[in-house]
Amino acid sequence: MPSPAPRPLAALPKAHLHLHFTGSMRTSTVRELAAEHGMRLPEVLTGGPRAHFDVDEDSRGWFRFQRTYDAARHCVRGEADMRRIVREAAIDDGAEGSVWLELQIDPTSYAPFVGGITPALEIVLDEAAAVSRVPGAAAVGIMVAASRMRHPLEARTLARLAARYAGSGPGTVVAFGLSNDERRGETAEFAAAFAIARRAGLLLAPHAGELLGAEAVSHTLDALEPERLGHGVRSVEDPRVLDRLAADGVALEVCPGSNVALGVYDTAEEVPLRRILDAGVRVALGADDPLIFGTRLLDQYLAAREVHGLDDRALADLARASLTASRVPTQVRERAFAEIDAWLAG
Repeated sequence: MPSPAPRPLAALPKAHLHLHFTGSMRTSTVRELAAEHGMRLPEVLTGGPRAHFDVDEDSRGWFRFQRTYDAARHCVRGEADMRRIVREAAIDDGAEGSVWLELQIDPTSYAPFVGGITPALEIVLDEAAAVSRVPGAAAVGIMVAASRMRHPLEARTLARLAARYAGSGPGTVVAFGLSNDERRGETAEFAAAFAIARRAGLLLAPHAGELLGAEAVSHTLDALEPERLGHGVRSVEDPRVLDRLAADGVALEVCPGSNVALGVYDTAEEVPLRRILDAGVRVALGADDPLIFGTRLLDQYLAAREVHGLDDRALADLARASLTASRVPTQVRERAFAEIDAWLAG
């Protein structure tokens, strides 16, 4: 008898917990915005080959990535552009089976065009609430993320802003993060900002363990006491750190496509997804910046199946883990769990 067809991954309910605001844009959208605002885009965003950014010790690869990201970000020039990005991200993720999206944004980047960081965040929250009511779209909570490239006092300002809009459902701030080049800044200096966010009940999810190794993961756990880590893949370089993540229940937002595109690993096969899972660490797959890296969330699940050999039961466990590690409303999570069981049964 022929083998049964693999279950469709777009029908598997899941949460998407690692998606950056600018990097979520459709290629067609960034090109339209660039034309509208008279901006020039690098070749990678105008139909050229997808870039491979080798993140080396002198940061040239990261600089090329950041320059590409900034070019896209500079095309976002006002409220209509911001609303469009939120709406399209929710619709696109919903089409891939996401029932919940935690979209990550630093409102500082867009504040000059809308009158400040507070209006910038309010625009995003308002659109997140609106699109969450659209049939088929993912429901959207917001992660406010500070940048390691700026002073820790700015992170405190963002944490206080995030705290003002903290909530537990679509159109609210549900998490606080720390992004950008983790080789810059001193992690412990951001502890005060994370303390503000913690007191507000926000989930804490800084980046760590992508550009730096297991020691940086350990330091981040000590300094910021997170519930999730953006990336964290290089925790495999020290089994003691992996064991600590598993014991403490800290989830990793693993983004295989961006790991390869940034040169953290040379090939998809080298991404240590299986090693992390075998250590008992909870994993939520993420797409990071599909605009730049060219792979979306569904591609990460497909790679988990085809490259890393996860069967459908293991893929269902990944989907459950993504929901468990999120701030998805309880009713949405329980319905998704039931639909995951039905996906397996079907």
